[in-house]
Amino acid sequence: MKLVGPLQGVRVVEMAGIGPVPWAGMVLADLGADVIRIDRVASSPLDRFFPRDPTKRSRRSIALDLKQPGAVEVALRAIERAQILIEGYRPGVMEKLGLGPGPCLERNPGLVYGRMTGWGQSGPRSSTAGHDLNYLSLTGVLGAIGPKAHSVPPLNLIGDYGGGAMLLLVGVLSALTAAQRGLPGQVVDAAMVDGVALLASLIHGAIASETWNERREENLLDGGAPFYRAYPTADGREVAIGALEPQFFSELLKGLGLDEAALPPQYDRSGWPLLTKAIGDVVVSETMEHWEQLFASTDACLSPVRRWSEAASDPHLQSRGVMIEVDGLLQAAPAPGFSHTPLDRPRPPSNAGSHTRQVLAELGYDEASIGMLLRHRVATEE
Repeated sequence: MKLVGPLQGVRVVEMAGIGPVPWAGMVLADLGADVIRIDRVASSPLDRFFPRDPTKRSRRSIALDLKQPGAVEVALRAIERAQILIEGYRPGVMEKLGLGPGPCLERNPGLVYGRMTGWGQSGPRSSTAGHDLNYLSLTGVLGAIGPKAHSVPPLNLIGDYGGGAMLLLVGVLSALTAAQRGLPGQVVDAAMVDGVALLASLIHGAIASETWNERREENLLDGGAPFYRAYPTADGREVAIGALEPQFFSELLKGLGLDEAALPPQYDRSGWPLLTKAIGDVVVSETMEHWEQLFASTDACLSPVRRWSEAASDPHLQSRGVMIEVDGLLQAAPAPGFSHTPLDRPRPPSNAGSHTRQVLAELGYDEASIGMLLRHRVATEE
């Protein structure tokens, strides 16, 4: 018998939101969980910026107006049958809706109740709004990214997904294993500000050891080191160089035709400006494709800086099937790989309310009750 995904048989309720919660819901669905997304009746204003959103893939959707008591009972029925709940509202919102940990764990004592916020459930900022950029700024991470003149937002990858969704996933799956060992359900408090600080652990250690200073572009991993940064090429493109280890650095210089003995030592910071100029002068003399081909089979850690539109055609990414097309939308394939429970191909994103009738029937509502819920706009369907 073929098992599809290691989380097959796990039921998840996802409270619709933006940022880390839908991404976490996508990953749980990719891993084989049956994820039911409780959507709002009204759409988010941010939807117009992301009308085709792969993070909504592979889930069923029921649209509920949670301001109505009847909708709360529907949600509780779904939660009663789930092993995991994930939500990303501000502290207190779920409680006001009647869906806080108290009533949910009363109905389902084994439930893993995953809470995803920016600032956490407590603290002076906990009740205020914020986004990825804000969580990075407060933890010092944003101040370390970018050129000397100003900080640069690193998209929303660090706070939303690295420090947020990944931390939430680790938390709820850890709590799920505890519940499967017979321990009671519990609340998982995942905050993006906590996760971002956790991601920066290595840098905190370097600062404490005085091997990292707080000025941008002067450190090992922030573009200051000549052997860990991007360089422009003759055709207006860039290559990325990450030759941190001495043996890789030597291979890089050899390929560039530079005499290592005539240059400052790799880790002599006083010589970094000269070393940067020497490498940059050579790199800019040829095209990106030239350097890509020259270093393709070496350990010099040089790679082309692809555009979004080019990534899917990269030979390495193609060979691993990193990018796939689902319903005409190019997106990242589910990952990681599993030897015994391989991941299934994702299903296209569903619109709010696409599965309202189906889910209501599964929750025990008969046709008359479903019709009443729809007529009174407690639930809506696409």
